[in-house]
Amino acid sequence: MTEKERMLKGLIYDPNDAELLSLRQKAHRLCREYNATDETEEERRAAILKELGINFGEGAYLQGPIYFDYGCFISMGKESYANFNLTILDVCPVHIGDHVFMGPNVSILTPLHPLRFQERNLYQSDKGYITDKEYGKPIVIEDDCWIAGNVTILPGVRIGKGSVIGAGSVVSKDIPPSTLAFGSPCKPVREITEEDRLKPELLA
Repeated sequence: MTEKERMLKGLIYDPNDAELLSLRQKAHRLCREYNATDETEEERRAAILKELGINFGEGAYLQGPIYFDYGCFISMGKESYANFNLTILDVCPVHIGDHVFMGPNVSILTPLHPLRFQERNLYQSDKGYITDKEYGKPIVIEDDCWIAGNVTILPGVRIGKGSVIGAGSVVSKDIPPSTLAFGSPCKPVREITEEDRLKPELLA
């Protein structure tokens, strides 16, 4: 099994493996290129995202700047949107559904490190270079969610369809569908219902 295969399966892997290092360096370069483009450079931006290998739905939009570890392990559904400073560390797959809105400074973080420093600290691999032990868990954001500004989503989390995550939340556990949740740690507050329909005076 390659280190990339181990990584994607959520097993302990060597992040400084040559294949993974090359993929990260490519992704970081392409993110820099994307961040240097203007919003009007639609064709250039589309070409960069294609080269990154993101499974990108029709009408999806990344405001930029963006910061990805690999990019090729991210899927983003149709008409989804991310505001400034989207950070995704995709050592495991990250699935973002259709019609997902994300505010500025959202961080989606799949990596995990051992809690014991004896297993976490740097060491010399049998290939002669310095590395560490890492693993990860995938993250899923289902369709029709709103992730407000400065939200951090931690490894292994699934956010259910139609849910809203309040600003500044740290999401460490699954959130049910159609739920308003916020806080650090993020907790479900109540169900989103017809009572939350826009008031007529807002539509005048």
